[in-house]
Amino acid sequence: MSTTDPLDPLDPLDPLPQLHPGPPDHLPDPVIEIVGIEKSYGAVAVLEGIDLHVGRGEIFALLGPNGAGKTTLVNILTTLVKTDAGRSSVGGFDVTTQAAAVRSTISLTGQSAAVDEFLTGEENLRMMGRLVGLGRSGGRVRAAELLAQFDLVDAAGRRAGTYSGGMRRRLDLAISLLARPPVIFLDEPTTGLDPRSRQALWNVVRSLAAEGVTIFLTTQYLEEADQLADRIAVIDGGRIIAEGTADELKRGVSGARVELTFGDPVSFERAVAVVGGADLQADAERLALSVGAEQTVEVVKSLLDLMQHHAIAIDGIAIIRPTLDDVFLALTGHPTTEAAAA
Repeated sequence: MSTTDPLDPLDPLDPLPQLHPGPPDHLPDPVIEIVGIEKSYGAVAVLEGIDLHVGRGEIFALLGPNGAGKTTLVNILTTLVKTDAGRSSVGGFDVTTQAAAVRSTISLTGQSAAVDEFLTGEENLRMMGRLVGLGRSGGRVRAAELLAQFDLVDAAGRRAGTYSGGMRRRLDLAISLLARPPVIFLDEPTTGLDPRSRQALWNVVRSLAAEGVTIFLTTQYLEEADQLADRIAVIDGGRIIAEGTADELKRGVSGARVELTFGDPVSFERAVAVVGGADLQADAERLALSVGAEQTVEVVKSLLDLMQHHAIAIDGIAIIRPTLDDVFLALTGHPTTEAAAA
């Protein structure tokens, strides 16, 4: 970057009042509280009695298909949309009656990166730093910190318009952290990113949570929720239909299954006849069968003993545990958008 400061003409911004004064010294728990939230557009009910609580330093994921009400709920919590009924608070401040205080406590990163393509990465950060009240020197220091944290130092002097999708999302998130907000809303932040960029953003989210930042994440990617979230809620048709940790949700669907695979149709058909039972699932195309297994070690041993007793050769054996895809399908009756596309 040249020694000429492109932001010097903006010096008159320095004395402006601080637009984002930062978090209060203490935030009561829960950090996010939602009770009976309802929202309709005309005759269409988007949210129907939502109740949720999110604790300090927690990564909370809201899963749901397109049109389920995820973004509407985020817009309500971030003061962008007014609710029809119910109440909500963020950082101890009522979203309806203390909207300005809520806005001083939060940061929102939407579904598309909001960066100026004609400014460099560093210039984007320094300009926004000035706008949130950091001043010229404070903005320069904070920009340098965030460029390092988000692995953008080498690209700091390049125009943001030349960045890859993953770099733009990281810059967008960095901008949202300029004032060190204690609560961050991430509305489908990795949509359209390649796996490597998505993983890089996950690492940033984990580091923020480790620092005590509360993160409210909406996503269609079940792996994302599984990897990141301390707790997950599933929303469908404007209602919360399940809530808990990933493991709790998986256990609520079904237990593990033990799967045997075979190298030829004859062995497969003999094994199906020998094992039998109402819990047997047979896949003739894959030459595989599976049975439920609360105690996987015992079931594995008994199946192997049974195959050996009847001289049936197997190709492989695996323990199959339920995934969040299974949870989503069982709860909503349809796969996620991601799974449907696949």
